[in-house]
Amino acid sequence: MIRYLIVDDEHIAHGIIKGYCDLLPNMQLSKNCYDALEAIEFLNDNKVDLIFLDLNMPKIKGFEFLKILNHPPKIIVTTAYKEFALEGYELNISDYLLKPFGFERFLKAINKTFGAPIGKVPPSTEKSIISNRIFLRSNKKYTQVKIDDIQYIEASGNYAKVITIAETIVIREKISEVLELLPKEAFLQVHKSFAVAVKHIKSIEGNRILIADHIVPIGKVYKMNINELLK
Repeated sequence: MIRYLIVDDEHIAHGIIKGYCDLLPNMQLSKNCYDALEAIEFLNDNKVDLIFLDLNMPKIKGFEFLKILNHPPKIIVTTAYKEFALEGYELNISDYLLKPFGFERFLKAINKTFGAPIGKVPPSTEKSIISNRIFLRSNKKYTQVKIDDIQYIEASGNYAKVITIAETIVIREKISEVLELLPKEAFLQVHKSFAVAVKHIKSIEGNRILIADHIVPIGKVYKMNINELLK
C-alpha cells in the first residue's frame, strides 16, 4: 500500500489528487494538510511513502518545507509555477506536475516514482511489492502489472503490445515511453520494434531470441546489446 499525504492550501487541488488516487489500487490517503506546519506536525508521528506538494503556500513555501525534512519520502510537486522545476530536481523530487494536469500525466508520475525497483530491497517487504508494479492503460481501463511478469514489448504503429506471462496488453504508447517506466538493467531493446525482459530469455540463436513460445527478432543495429549481454 502506498500511503500518501497531500500538502496544498487549495481545497480543489486536494479533491483532484484524491480523485485520481482513488482510481488506482494500493493508494491510501494518510491526511489532507493545508499548510506545511500541519504537515510537519503530522510527519513527526507518522510515516508516508509519498507527498503531493504544492509550492506557493502561506507560512512556509513548499521547497522550504522540503528542506526541513530530515528523511523526506518520495515527492511529487503539484504547482502552477514551471520556473521552479530545476530547483525541485536539485532537491531530488520524483516528478514535477504543472497544474492543471490530467489523469494520464498524473499516472506517469506515479509510474515514474514507483515503477522501477528502489535499491536491493528483500522481496518480502511492502516496498518491494509496491516498486515492482506499473499501471498500464488499455481500452479506458488501467491494469496493474507485475514488472517480473512482462516477457517482452512489441511496437505496433502508434501502439505498443506488452506481453506478459498471462496476457497481452495493448497500450497507446511508444516503445521508448514504456521502457522509461521499466528498470534499465532488466530490459533490453533488441530491435527497433522489440524490447525483451532479460530474465525471460530462454535461448538466443543467430538473429532470434526465444521467450516461452515466442520468437523475437534481433535487429542489426541492436546486435551490440546482445553481445554485451553474452560477455
